[in-house]
Amino acid sequence: METPILFPISPEEYWQKLSEVMDQLLSEKLNNGSYPAAPPGMTSRPLLSIKEVCTLFQITKPTIYEWTRHGKLKPYKVRARVYFLMTDIEALFKASVSASDPDATATHS
Repeated sequence: METPILFPISPEEYWQKLSEVMDQLLSEKLNNGSYPAAPPGMTSRPLLSIKEVCTLFQITKPTIYEWTRHGKLKPYKVRARVYFLMTDIEALFKASVSASDPDATATHS
């Protein structure tokens, strides 16, 4: 018995589109001016504060602390403040998108 298709696209196309939309949303959130501008001479901000990461993922500070405890994010302390590398945030974001894709784990195993 065949499962009815609720979407007029294949699962692979769906996850690809979802990934594209999430990448676009991430870029928009980072570039819409809600975060401080990149330092002079740089095209993007290499570090994000806890508050910025919370806003980006729409999560609370305890979740960030849990992620650092479990090694999902590596904190970098600058004086009394904690920051996270933008590259780590992007990697975590992409990992969370691919983890929500059931076909991604099957094809990458």
